[in-house]
Amino acid sequence: MLIFKFGGASVKDAESVKNIAKILSLYKEDKIVVIISAMGKTTNALELVTEAYISKSPDLPKYIDEVKNYHTEILEGLGFPASDPVRHEVDNCFMEIQWIIEEEPSREYNFIYDQIVSQGEMLSTKIISAYLKTIDLDNTWLDARDVIQTDNNYREAKINWELTEKLMQEKIPALHKKLNLIISQGFIGGTSENFTTTLGREGSDFTAAIFSYCLNASEMVVWKDVPGVLSADPKYSDEAVKLDEISYHDAIELTYYGATVIHPKTIKPLENKNIPLRVRSFKSPTDKGTSIASYNSTKPLVPCFIFKTNQILLSISSKDFSFIAEESLSKIYRQFAELNVKINLMQNSAITFSVCLDNDPFKLPQLIESLKKDFHVLYNEQLRLITIRHYYPSTIESMLKNAEVLLEQRSRHTAQLVLTESRKNN
Repeated sequence: MLIFKFGGASVKDAESVKNIAKILSLYKEDKIVVIISAMGKTTNALELVTEAYISKSPDLPKYIDEVKNYHTEILEGLGFPASDPVRHEVDNCFMEIQWIIEEEPSREYNFIYDQIVSQGEMLSTKIISAYLKTIDLDNTWLDARDVIQTDNNYREAKINWELTEKLMQEKIPALHKKLNLIISQGFIGGTSENFTTTLGREGSDFTAAIFSYCLNASEMVVWKDVPGVLSADPKYSDEAVKLDEISYHDAIELTYYGATVIHPKTIKPLENKNIPLRVRSFKSPTDKGTSIASYNSTKPLVPCFIFKTNQILLSISSKDFSFIAEESLSKIYRQFAELNVKINLMQNSAITFSVCLDNDPFKLPQLIESLKKDFHVLYNEQLRLITIRHYYPSTIESMLKNAEVLLEQRSRHTAQLVLTESRKNN
């Protein structure tokens, strides 16, 4: 069994959907589960809808209409007449959103977010499943919420692995006896109370890994708009090269530090069952792409760069200038965990604990105010965090031109640099 994953860029318009159909037509004899993200920038657009609803913005109807018009344009580009049943299914997705926004906000933001933003994946998979049927690629549309069971930690739901594996093994082989092709959604799951959860931003890769693990897939393929895993993001480096092979270990390290080609949670479920992952280009579907497996060594072994922008560096110290020891660190970590704030880099001295974080406008103000109750907190904004895997001294030197280094860490294989030219605030 193969598990395919197509992201938003691969389904951004009618022509992109037709291209996916061409790729899938090459695998008619294989049993495949296809995991699909929301189309284009739909997740961003539905986040605007959510925020407008919470803030009671007068722009809310406009934001909803923009999402509707975008999907209507794709439906028309795929040749669906107004009377086609898929039009009704698309309308039902927007009706789900309408039912939510007709009421006053009464639940927490994260819950509302998951109920609204998850409709992006429902829209994309209903449209694509219907289109594939029109060109004789018969398939079964599967609601991922029926097989991926999670807790109720909205926006960062945790998987109930035992129940999820049981449900998948009960349902999916039976569906494959009827049709080889199954279409399902990335990013989403369901709770025991039948509420929708999401698995974290860009979580469709993780969804595909969940399916791969639970179904003992022979291979998982992530289809991207790049030829494979590159040594750097082409937006930031003109010297990026494709890596032909990567070990699981290197892949985990790269994703942990922020490489965006694969979701950080994706690799471990695959490694646990030794399921190979291949990153391939939907623009050149016959190319081999990048292979990620336990038996690989990273080839070519070149420095790999990960660039994270819009970072903030917090410097946390005791109010009485006592040491930042285990008791203080325990208190600090607890506050990070309670607000679900992820640390990209940390370093401590005798009286200061420094952390580099994504500058999240929703979480960071709460975190800083919470920390200030017990500690002095200073911070720098508008920073860059550069992580270099398999670095040479010369590669680090090339990153330091015209930049001030606020923080630097090096291990045998990895170097991290926090760079800025801004001033410290309090």
